[in-house]
Amino acid sequence: MHHILAIDQGTSGTKAVVVDGAGRVLATAEVSLRPAYLAGGGVEQDPEALFDSVVTAGRRALAQADVPVAAVALANQGETVLAWDRATGRALTPAVVWQDRRAESLCAAVADRAEEVARRTGLVLDPYFSAPKMAWIRSHLTRAGVVTTTDTWLVHRLCGAFVTDASTASRSLLISLDSAQWDQDLLTLFGLDDEAMPEIVGSDEIVGTTDVFGPTLPVAGLIVDQQAALLAESCLEAGSAKCTYGTGAFLLAQLGSEPVRSTSGLTTSVAWRLRGATSYCIDGQVYTAASAVRWAVELGLVPAADQIDSAAAESSDGVLCVPALAGLAAPWWDSAATASFSGMTLSSGRGQLVRALVEGIAAQVTALTDLVSADLGRPLTRLRVDGGLTRSTALMQAQADLARMPVDVYPSLHATALGAAACARLALEPGTSAADAVGTWFPHHTYEPRWSADRAADFLDRWRRAAEMTLAQHDSHKESTS
Repeated sequence: MHHILAIDQGTSGTKAVVVDGAGRVLATAEVSLRPAYLAGGGVEQDPEALFDSVVTAGRRALAQADVPVAAVALANQGETVLAWDRATGRALTPAVVWQDRRAESLCAAVADRAEEVARRTGLVLDPYFSAPKMAWIRSHLTRAGVVTTTDTWLVHRLCGAFVTDASTASRSLLISLDSAQWDQDLLTLFGLDDEAMPEIVGSDEIVGTTDVFGPTLPVAGLIVDQQAALLAESCLEAGSAKCTYGTGAFLLAQLGSEPVRSTSGLTTSVAWRLRGATSYCIDGQVYTAASAVRWAVELGLVPAADQIDSAAAESSDGVLCVPALAGLAAPWWDSAATASFSGMTLSSGRGQLVRALVEGIAAQVTALTDLVSADLGRPLTRLRVDGGLTRSTALMQAQADLARMPVDVYPSLHATALGAAACARLALEPGTSAADAVGTWFPHHTYEPRWSADRAADFLDRWRRAAEMTLAQHDSHKESTS
């Protein structure tokens, strides 16, 4: 069985993991990154810092593991884009991060095509996805070079290939979901019809070799970070679902071979293309999870990110929090929505606010589990979870209580890297199945719901009304300023 170097290139850092044939982690190395948050909704990263973080983390993990590896796998951020020179590999612009909202006006300009775009792509017409940001780069920064997602640039820098995988391409608003190929009409809609577009490959394909980590290694296992976690958590059967609690929270449910379009404002994309077959998933996003906790730390509500549980009171005592600190994603898709605390009295202390923040994150995720159940036509029965915030007992218990289902905590903090490693293993071992490549795992902990159905329903009803108020307030603010 092969050892794999798996790299998870994320928003706030790059993690490199060396995994053995049984899926055990032998070494990890992390290099942190700080996106620049700009006025007007801009979020950027330094591309050279991105590439350096990949190389540095990879080399450190290899040195630490001190075993020969058979391939390097790369999971990517999904919708972060940049322009670059294909001849030299040099970045021509900053990387415009998935959270960037500056392409709002570009989306508004083609809003009359929103239904058609949703039907073709499975996505919502929103700056969150790649194409509007690519078009924004073309109209505001440069016409030179090529404009792609960061995975294409990183892979080109590693091995010279000009590729993206089907899961990443499906987050672009530029492919037909049914064919998983570039769609000329969509390219034209976003003014990108003259662009050179990378070849779309499967996640189990070897796309080249690289020697930037020292030994010459095949490059394989290309996949979006959230889909990689879905695979690692063995969500292979239709109806199985996971939620990753990172900078944001990301809920994905496996659809199998049918690209069912959401009727409730969620998005459908390619989960992965493995063994020549395309699997689809439905997903919803919460823009702020760990970033909301970081905000609370900076405000002094919580002493440190790992002390949420000790800072939270036993009860929120009626305080509600809608943690829409960067707007609301699915199903509201309102980037101008703002966060709120409500229901406070003179007796409300710091602990009640922290408890309300925790319950607010869990309530947003529960709104997504309810919508996924509606789109699947049957209720989700369990939720698999991963990410740093799963270490918070308060958050995980609130998630089980509000979603009214058991919550299984994935036993590793490296789900994304392990999913990418499984894809690379499939590239190296043609006879291996996806289930075998992922292997068997057991939850680190399972949280069972403790609240009654009535208590959960009452809380969610009050919370949804509070969420609607954050939308209404911003709408009335717009009216009063127009």
